Amino acid sequence: MSIEEKVQFALESVLVPGVMRSLVQVNLVRGIEVKDGKAKITLASTALGSDAQQFVREKVIEVIKKLPAVSEVSVDFVEAKPKEVNDIHYVVAVMSGKGGVGKSLVAALLGVELARQGNEVGILDADITGPSVPRMFGLGGVRPSGSETGILPVLSRSGIEVMSINFMLPQEDDAVIWRGPLISRAITQFWEEVLWGKLDCLVVDLPPGTADAPLTVMQTLPVSGVVMVFSPQELAAMVVRKAIKMTQKMDVPILGVVENMSYLILPDTGKKLEIFGKSKGQEMAKASGRPLLAQIPIDPRLAQLCDEGNIESYSSDILKTLVDNFLQALSLKAKSGKNSQ
Repeated sequence: MSIEEKVQFALESVLVPGVMRSLVQVNLVRGIEVKDGKAKITLASTALGSDAQQFVREKVIEVIKKLPAVSEVSVDFVEAKPKEVNDIHYVVAVMSGKGGVGKSLVAALLGVELARQGNEVGILDADITGPSVPRMFGLGGVRPSGSETGILPVLSRSGIEVMSINFMLPQEDDAVIWRGPLISRAITQFWEEVLWGKLDCLVVDLPPGTADAPLTVMQTLPVSGVVMVFSPQELAAMVVRKAIKMTQKMDVPILGVVENMSYLILPDTGKKLEIFGKSKGQEMAKASGRPLLAQIPIDPRLAQLCDEGNIESYSSDILKTLVDNFLQALSLKAKSGKNSQ
């Protein structure tokens, strides 16, 4: 291992105030130069105020000076916009077209299980007028930090980065009464002005419909693919078909479909009861030309955990199946390099 690699490794122990991810994880390390025992570290000042910069500088000097080959350390900060620093491998949008089918739930569950499997994950709550992600993660009343150069996302208990309009509101039940252009601007800011850093996957929770917000995401963000969520009712399936046609017209690939509230398992008998009608899973998979990733049952325990802000405590075999199939679909998409269904 070279001395520069040792310095890089040591910098992984320096956490950024306000987000508690390392300088390396948020991709603020811009340069490392070591010559004649003198180490020069260049960092981006993105989203760091003067106090945070001073804290980081002192920690970096303290950590790097412990390396045997280093006798002197200097730390310089350079300006950089968040979008110049962010390094996100995949951006995946979770879409439904129809409200009330559990799109936000699926987005949150995807994030939870991806993180549980060791991935660096972020969730961008693009449902500006009806955000629910912060409540599921127990982040009500939390405020993001940052500076004039960028915003730091809020970190969940399991290390998932989250950004939502609810973090900006005085009260979480305050209404956001905005027209389309303002909603689109907020989503763009969450993409361009938030310091996401290095992520394996950014999950974008879209609002229902095929209007301004989904259009903004698909036209502004480098969306790798869409996960389409629906419930068994024919009405919901009809509306979701509209969303499927939208993604096809936008040339954005669908990775797969998820049927939520597919059935209820009766606790006494173990029998599956299809409360909302016969499954539309295979029908919707055929309509999208993509696989059925999972059929998620109605689970009272999951509903309770979401209400309590403890969704990260939820685990099930179906959730693992969902993410395994999701990762397989994402891998096939990446290998094909095509944006077609």
